[in-house]
Amino acid sequence: MTDAVEADRRSIREVIENWAVWRDAGDWDRFRTVWADDGVMMATWKQGTAEEFIRASIDGWNRGVRILHFLGGSSIDVAGDRAIAQTKMTITQRAEVEGVECDIVCTGRFYDFFSRQAGEWKVSHRQPIYEIDRLHSLTGEWPDLDRDLLNSFPVGYRHLAYAQSRIGYPVKRDMPGLVGPEVDALYARGARWLAGE
Repeated sequence: MTDAVEADRRSIREVIENWAVWRDAGDWDRFRTVWADDGVMMATWKQGTAEEFIRASIDGWNRGVRILHFLGGSSIDVAGDRAIAQTKMTITQRAEVEGVECDIVCTGRFYDFFSRQAGEWKVSHRQPIYEIDRLHSLTGEWPDLDRDLLNSFPVGYRHLAYAQSRIGYPVKRDMPGLVGPEVDALYARGARWLAGE
């Protein structure tokens, strides 16, 4: 590995960390700086341009929606002015679920398409991979879940989707999970990105 590639990886990891810290802190002006001009975010509850995602995040923040991110290790592949980064992450959302205050915890990976723009690494496309999730009651009571609704969502994020749908978000139902055609297609797209397509 060359020193230049190692420096690129460090810079990319810094962007990934800034994304999580600034978004969760509501530091919206700095959060905007991590995105490419044509950046796209694909989340369970919102898909669109980076600016659309930021506006929706601000709206949720102002309504008391709290979705927090914790990061683990990263694997970063660099090819010239493009990169793919996979970062282990946990999403935690606190919400009232069927009248019971709960934390919903979803573990997976951020799968990020990076591009170097004006000498700086930026997120061009972020696609979370949702691997497994769970729901924790904060009161000792267990919410009476609608099993049909719960089971209508993919296994990797069914509890997260359940809570988000109950507070009014239109949840996307075909996000990549640990295995399956959606994640296979994402990996293929990532390979094409690194190849310059």
